[in-house]
Amino acid sequence: MVEFNRRQFAKLLGSAGLAAASGTGALAQVAAPNVNRGARARIVIIGGGPGGGTLAHILRRGSPEIDVTLIEEQQLYTTCFFSNLYLGGFRSFESLMHDYSGLETVGVRMVRDRATDINTTAKSVTLQSGQQVPYDRLVLSPGIDFKYEDVPGYSVAATEVMPHAYKAGPQTKLLYDQLRAMPDGGTVVLAAPPNPFRCPPGPYERVCMIAHYLKTSKPRSKIVLLDPKKAFSKQALFMEAFNKDYAGIVEVHLSNDIDSFAIKSVDAKTKEIETVSGLKIKADVANIIPPQRAGRIASVAGCTEGDWCPIVPDTFASAKVPDVYVVGDATDAGDMPKSAFSANSQAKSVSNDLEALFAGKPRYPSRYRNTCWSMLGPANSVKIGAYYEPKDGKVAVKLGFVSDGTEDTRTREKSFKESLGWYAGMIAEVFNKRVDKI
Repeated sequence: MVEFNRRQFAKLLGSAGLAAASGTGALAQVAAPNVNRGARARIVIIGGGPGGGTLAHILRRGSPEIDVTLIEEQQLYTTCFFSNLYLGGFRSFESLMHDYSGLETVGVRMVRDRATDINTTAKSVTLQSGQQVPYDRLVLSPGIDFKYEDVPGYSVAATEVMPHAYKAGPQTKLLYDQLRAMPDGGTVVLAAPPNPFRCPPGPYERVCMIAHYLKTSKPRSKIVLLDPKKAFSKQALFMEAFNKDYAGIVEVHLSNDIDSFAIKSVDAKTKEIETVSGLKIKADVANIIPPQRAGRIASVAGCTEGDWCPIVPDTFASAKVPDVYVVGDATDAGDMPKSAFSANSQAKSVSNDLEALFAGKPRYPSRYRNTCWSMLGPANSVKIGAYYEPKDGKVAVKLGFVSDGTEDTRTREKSFKESLGWYAGMIAEVFNKRVDKI
């Protein structure tokens, strides 16, 4: 583990650039009346991940006159971001787990229950316990659900044998344990999902992390990547790592105009996988990442169009339901990818809009940012990202960047340390919690 003292932590937290979408004083201000004078506005947030947690924290801290309720059924949240590093042996499982006590200290009302229904006319959320939670504005940050039906033979029950590990928690631990129990000489199969999905570089970082583990602990083993796509995020950088650092360990099957390596079927009993092209593989460990959609409660609320939630790019208000916002992976956010950094940035735009409505604060033009770091090996990370702005009815890239494949080891190590600082900053913003050791 890499340790930082308080001064270094503060420096990294500041440099993490968590893209305050509310802007700075240099931006033009747009006046907005307080539409709820004389009453405390009730903001209800469903989902306590990077989007919902960030919003609850900064909204309550910035405008304590607003009541903020966060509905989250989990007592502990396990971050999906950085979970691949756990699979590679670079982090502990415990380092990914965080509670909500820090949010409670700033006055966020925590409701540990599951939202089962939403009446957008009466402005009320129904919980699994039967309790009704009224709101003036509702913010949905439900993350993703899986389209198991799109992979013949796969199901919720099958995930206990062939884990997806794409919602961090027990599934992540299961995949880790299966990898450690696999005999040397075994075959790991990772089936990547079709676009769009959570964290576009995620499956390929996972290939690197698993390959690193195999290289150092089970060198006669291999990992096979099956991909239904023709191209993927940071492809040149990942392929360089596959060929240079993990030659003979990583086997890539990328779809093309002739062959499709989308999954035709899986058999959870035999761990056999067949692709549309007819390739059949028997896995010792099978990591099946299925197609994805917005979390179910977004559909219940009427916010989805197809699999995802269209939004107003200036505010991330739902484009379909009044007085509801949607942030994070559940959104159709144009050019903006589904990532923790994106959700954090979007939450800041929503906070600015709500504070303008209910606390009489200025509304700033929205600006968004995302960066995704990927670890290829020890102290070897690359990144991709962009600045975004509302344009022509969508969130559009304004300026993008990606790591150069010619970078030296010092630059790669710097990116790795930068990612650690970002993780610390993210945990501080989502959970109001300081991370001293990373």
